[in-house]
Amino acid sequence: MSAPPVPGAAAPLVVFDFDHTLYDGDSGSHLFAWLIRRNPLRLLAALLLTPLLGPLVALLPTRRHGISGYVWIATFGLKGAREFNRVIDAYVLAHQDDVRARLLPHALEVFAGHRRAGDRVVVATGAPPELARAILAFVAHEDVPVVGSLIGPRLGGVGAVRHCHNEEKMRMLRELGYGDIAIAYSDSTADLPLLKAARAPVVVNPKARRVDYFRQVLPPGTPILNWGCADRAGDPLP
Repeated sequence: MSAPPVPGAAAPLVVFDFDHTLYDGDSGSHLFAWLIRRNPLRLLAALLLTPLLGPLVALLPTRRHGISGYVWIATFGLKGAREFNRVIDAYVLAHQDDVRARLLPHALEVFAGHRRAGDRVVVATGAPPELARAILAFVAHEDVPVVGSLIGPRLGGVGAVRHCHNEEKMRMLRELGYGDIAIAYSDSTADLPLLKAARAPVVVNPKARRVDYFRQVLPPGTPILNWGCADRAGDPLP
């Protein structure tokens, strides 16, 4: 397969969310659940703290705090981002069959189509960027820029120094020069700042209860599609 053309500075900018957009599921949750399950003490701590952390995760305004609690439990004992990235690479290698199966074929074809067209393609995700990079490497897209949550040491574990989520995702994109967005693809209402910033937003694999809301707040005619997530809504593929 020939390499895609190198996009010019004036090429259209296309931004993809990762989880539930290119990947069927929440890649970060899968990683952290694996880290917790492989250690009995971490598993016990997660079970004991779930009555507190679970409700925080369920609500958008407090989701970051709840997720941070589980991340801390999962990574306690790791010494900084470098060791954490090595753990990510080991996780992806050990679960490569499952990870490959979760990459959505139609989403990858749309993704590759933009690259073949010479568009500037960027992935913006709330997951650790090394995780998205390691997964995309399976399908020869490891050279695509990934903007994700920045990780650093925290109270004996690691945590998000900066969470690439909601308005913060747009701030991080703009700081890196990715502000003039032609097309954005995402499943989540948390990405409304990204979708609204794009000249052509595309909703993919949304939760069924969010479809009407997307239709209210995004421009008329915004596509709402399903790219292969069986438990999600959106117009099915032809």
